[in-house]
Amino acid sequence: MPSSFNVESADGYERLMGRWSKRLAPMLIDFAGVADGERVLDVGCGTGSLTFTLAEKPGLQEIAAIDYSPVFVEAATRRNTDPRITIRQADACALPFENNCFDRAMSLLVLHFVPEAGQAVSEMARVVRPGGVVAAAVWDHYGGMSGMRMMWDTVVMLDENALPLRRKYCFQPMMRPGEMRESFVAQGLVDVEETSLVIRMDYLSFDDYWQPIAAGEGPLGRYVAGLEAGKREAVDAALRAAYAAGEPDGPRSFASVAWACRGRVATE
Repeated sequence: MPSSFNVESADGYERLMGRWSKRLAPMLIDFAGVADGERVLDVGCGTGSLTFTLAEKPGLQEIAAIDYSPVFVEAATRRNTDPRITIRQADACALPFENNCFDRAMSLLVLHFVPEAGQAVSEMARVVRPGGVVAAAVWDHYGGMSGMRMMWDTVVMLDENALPLRRKYCFQPMMRPGEMRESFVAQGLVDVEETSLVIRMDYLSFDDYWQPIAAGEGPLGRYVAGLEAGKREAVDAALRAAYAAGEPDGPRSFASVAWACRGRVATE
């Protein structure tokens, strides 16, 4: 089942989100309780933020990774030098693995882009052994992404056509409080716990902040790429002013919050 996230290039994604998912990955790993000797699956590996952070643990036996996008699979495969890691193209809703073959299945910043997110959770649970752990994290777009919300809230003041896009952005699957927990429980996982993980997105300048979006990456980038020239100039100017907030251009830091959830595969 395709992701709803549009990919222009692996390098562009790294500037848009990969650099921040690298900060989040160790926090999800700690929350999931990854231990030596385990076989771990990364569902929706992207360019490899979680996969290669897992590889920093020398005690892991195996790290398998899948992604729906061939762009991401190619980029992650090109980076890989660890014989414990295998990367392949696959659908999160139809994982190409036998039942009970991993100790943990994890997903970082992916489930909110999977239209049938509950099915992806079910598949993660299927491939994890009884007593093993399923863990995932998604951004809290509505209440926890101040830098990105600033973009959307500025855009809708200039173009009412962006209103349904903002709504979709704010309320993607798994983003409402308790929603991911409810999905984990519905798929039969036990001892389910939901929490928040917080990082900061630190930008050097407006161009550092805006360039990946302006290049067409992600949902807002796709919208911006379709604007006619005059409206595009107005959007660029308004966002530059919002970023600056009356001060000279330069570094800015935005708190960014992710929902995280973990659950255990039942042993009976």
